[in-house]
This record gives sequence, C-alpha cells and structure tokens, in this order.
Amino acid sequence: MRKINFKKFLISAAVGIIFLAAVSGGAIADRLFGIKPLDGLFPRLSNSLKSDNLEQKVVTEESVVIDVAEKVSPSVVTVSIETAKRNIMQFDPFGGGFSSTIEGGKPQDIGSGFIVSSDGLVITNKHVVSETNATYKVITKDNKEYKVEKISRDPSNDVAIIKINADNLTPVELGDSSELKVGQFAVAIGTALGEFRHTVTTGVISGLGRGISAGNPFEGYAEELDDVIQTDAAINPGNSGGPLLNSSGQVIGVNVAVAQGAQNIGFALPINIVRDSLKQFQTSGKFASKPYLGVQYQMVSKRTAIINSVPEGAFIVDVVAGSPAERAGIKNDDIITKMDGEEIKEDNGGLSAIIAKKKSGDTVKIELFRDGQTITLSITLSERSE
Repeated sequence: MRKINFKKFLISAAVGIIFLAAVSGGAIADRLFGIKPLDGLFPRLSNSLKSDNLEQKVVTEESVVIDVAEKVSPSVVTVSIETAKRNIMQFDPFGGGFSSTIEGGKPQDIGSGFIVSSDGLVITNKHVVSETNATYKVITKDNKEYKVEKISRDPSNDVAIIKINADNLTPVELGDSSELKVGQFAVAIGTALGEFRHTVTTGVISGLGRGISAGNPFEGYAEELDDVIQTDAAINPGNSGGPLLNSSGQVIGVNVAVAQGAQNIGFALPINIVRDSLKQFQTSGKFASKPYLGVQYQMVSKRTAIINSVPEGAFIVDVVAGSPAERAGIKNDDIITKMDGEEIKEDNGGLSAIIAKKKSGDTVKIELFRDGQTITLSITLSERSE
C-alpha cells in the first residue's frame, strides 16, 4: 500500500485554497468596484438588469401616453371664436397722427373642450366662451366644424356647456377626482397657445386643494376658484377647457389656468365638481342656483391672527354693491369669523366652503369682528347670476 505524504498533501491543499480565495476575491472585488478583467467569466448581471428595468419603465410610460392620446383625442375639440369687424383708432404721439386697424371678422382658436355626450354636449371653461356677442364654432379631431347652437354658463364655476348639432360622437370617460394623489401621473390635451391643436403634454399632480384667480387673457375676464388641482403638465390659455387625464384615459379635471410668470404650474377644476354641474344640467336643462353673499376676501391665517391680535376668519377686502352682504351691513376690513356657529378657518376650506353648504334663499347668522368688537348679523343669501 502506497503511503500518503501528509505534509505534501497539506501544502497542496493550502495552495489550492489560497488560489480559489484569490480568484473568488478578485471576482467579488471586480463586481463591487467596477474592475473589468473577469467580465467574460462573471457577467455584470446587476447592471444588465438595471438597464433592462429602465428601458422597460420608459417603454411602459411611453405606451401609457400613446394609449391615452389615441383613446381620448377623438373626444377633444377646439373652440373657435369670430367677432364682428371693428375699426380701432390709434394715435401716434411721434407725428404719425391717427391710424386705424381692423379687428375681428376672422375665426380664432381660443380654447379647448371635450365631448361628454354622443348627441353634442361639450364641456369647456366659462371664460373661454365669455364673449356674448360672438359666434363660436367647435372643431373636432377630424377637422369637422360645428356651429355652437347654445352656451350655458355655470354661475358658480368656470364651466360652460356647449351644444352642437351632431350625433354619434365619442364622449370621454369621467374619472373620480376625490381619489387623486399628489405625484400621480397626468396627461393634458388641447389647443396649445390657440394654435397647435391636439397637443399632448404630460406631468404629475403637483398639489390639491389650491385657490387661484383664473381668467381669459383675450377678454380680461377673471374669477376666483377654490379647491383646484395643480399640475406640471403644460397648460396655457389655448388649452383651457381641455381635459386633464389619468393613466387610464379618464378625465380627472378641466384645464383652467396657468400661473403667469412661472413654469410648469398649471391648474384644473376637479372633474367631480364638473360632473355635478353636468348632472344638474342634463336633468333640468340649467345649472343649479348657488348661494351668493357678495364679498371679496382674504383668509386670516392663525399665524397672522396672532401677530395682529385679531381672530382667524375671512378679512373683507370689498363688498359688492347691491349684494346680500351690503344690505346686511358688512363693511370693508370686517373679519367674518363664524357662519351659523361654524368657525371660518383656512383648514376647513374658508368662507367659500361654508357658503357652498348653503342654498340660495337661506338665512344665516354671521359673526364678525369689527373695531375690537364682535357683531352678529342676519343675512339672506341670494341666487348668484351668471
């Protein structure tokens, strides 16, 4: 029997272990620190997987946008206005004398909208169709033009319903704006800058419950809007009235405004507000009357109240002539603190949110702060007209 030389065996084993450790350690170091001599034997699986995942994510996002655009674009329309020709006289102070230019007489794309019924009901912004002495047309995706037969304007929201004579139109699908989350994907479609029809832009929901002043730069129209959606999807005056969509192609808002002097800040009315107006209109043929107080105000925050030793509430900036507020004796610089016992604070939506719970014709008790004293007034809310 052959004898085993244990000394040589142990030395050989030790050498083998050292070799394997060196190779394994080198491979691990190569994978961790980016050294490349072993790429052929040990492929960089993690980097490959990251690249594949990134590519898949990009492809998925592209597919979502494409699917939404293809699904909804046939239901998005352009709103065009045509006004009567008029001569505008201008004076040149540098010796040119008077000159005249002609305005109007030609169609101009001024906004967007979307179809909500197969028989020709279209939603847009009220400020898009605010000119009552103009002729409006709706242009669909296939460039068909329809004369607007009737415009109904919501007295309390920047919403209008347009009626055109058409059948077999494809309406949009309305989503649920109460389910929105900040950071959620969003797509806007409309006539960008009043020139580029069916422009598609993307972004996210940047904020919820914002308060803004919206208007039409063509007409100088403005309106205070509460509880709107903020998005960084590109919105501009031309695609006002168009839809803001989720990744399923459902309308979650009506594009209404862009922050002037800022980039990537646009706003949309929540679709649930618009849906309520639409249901009321389809049932009765008119919008529901809304309660009206007749004040312009700014909310006094808790911090501002402490600094100025005044209560939280709605600081009255102006009182509308002939309004319920004026008749009841509300004055500028008053601070309305309660309505029917409910405190008016920023964190509960402010004065407008409490008024929205009432009906026109309701008589409410208002507590206000004036010159260091608390005053109680009884006010009957009226119906707000267009």
